[in-house]
Amino acid sequence: MKYSNRKQAILLLADGTIFHGKSIGIEGTTFGEVCYNTGMTGYQEIFTDPSYFGQIMVASNAHIGNYGTNEEEIEADKIMISGLVCKNFSFNHSRINSKHNLKEYFEAHNLVAISDVDTRALVSYIRDNGAMNAAISTDGTPVEELRRQLAEVPDMKGLELSSKVSTKEPYFIGNPDAKYKISALDLGIKKNILRNLAKRDCYIKVFPYDASYEDLKSFNPDGYFLSNGPGDPAPLVVAQETAKKILEKDEPVFGICLGHQVLALANGIPTYKMFNGHRGINHPVKNMLTGEGEITSQNHGFAVVREELEKHPDFEITHEHINDGTVAGMRMKNKNCFSVQYHPEASPGPHDASYLFDMFVSNIEKAKNK
Repeated sequence: MKYSNRKQAILLLADGTIFHGKSIGIEGTTFGEVCYNTGMTGYQEIFTDPSYFGQIMVASNAHIGNYGTNEEEIEADKIMISGLVCKNFSFNHSRINSKHNLKEYFEAHNLVAISDVDTRALVSYIRDNGAMNAAISTDGTPVEELRRQLAEVPDMKGLELSSKVSTKEPYFIGNPDAKYKISALDLGIKKNILRNLAKRDCYIKVFPYDASYEDLKSFNPDGYFLSNGPGDPAPLVVAQETAKKILEKDEPVFGICLGHQVLALANGIPTYKMFNGHRGINHPVKNMLTGEGEITSQNHGFAVVREELEKHPDFEITHEHINDGTVAGMRMKNKNCFSVQYHPEASPGPHDASYLFDMFVSNIEKAKNK
């Protein structure tokens, strides 16, 4: 491996703090909300997860890129993060079935990344000061100009981003002769969610984020799915109205992450922006119905207000995050509806929560046999 002289680069936080590092070789400037992921593997799933749209990702794992990329492990057809911050970036890779090194993958998507950053110090700083907007610059843009541009970047609170990542036209996944038909509302859906439904004998029609209940109903589905996605759930008023109408008909519905939050808002239960959020594949959750613990994959910066949920007569909390007691799952007592704040489909992480897809199919089967 020959020695290469890499350019200096910086990460500028909205509060004026600067972290120094080196460019991986793609020149440019990028903006987004800086956050960190505690996972030790699965970086390609993170980079392509639509829920991360508009965010600069800090990898807490010390080595990124060592196992290259694999086209079968993407969650969307393009990289969704705004930029990457890491400690050690590996330009070489070693892994069966990896097609490209990570730098080639980033070049194909023009992703700006900075390495050689003290990510332990950075993660500690974000943990103590909260997620905030930031800029990565590898092209020598003066700091004062970066500050001016960064000040114009909108805050994540109040930001609607599903329209940026949702499908523009409906499409189908699975076997047309499958036993069950699902209408899925794409708020930023991950491919592996669709794979998990398809392998449970479901044929899925995926609709754009602003599809109405009538649109979803036109597929004559056996159940409805509300997907994960980026941004603040509060501006998604059309999705909330769609959820309300599904619940009025008492048809089977399952929500994950942003879909979980939309279901809460559809019932008048508010959400809030978290100080840091939960992002990683090692988050402990307690199943309140069974008393069992689950290790889960999570990726969210907003959450349902627990105190308001507990007041609602039609809801009960089914899962809670063990670290901070936030709502990790809920269900309605009088409707065929449940949801979770975490990701049961996440492939690089644990599979403790994959039973939730079976539960959804079981709910559909019970509704069909009424």
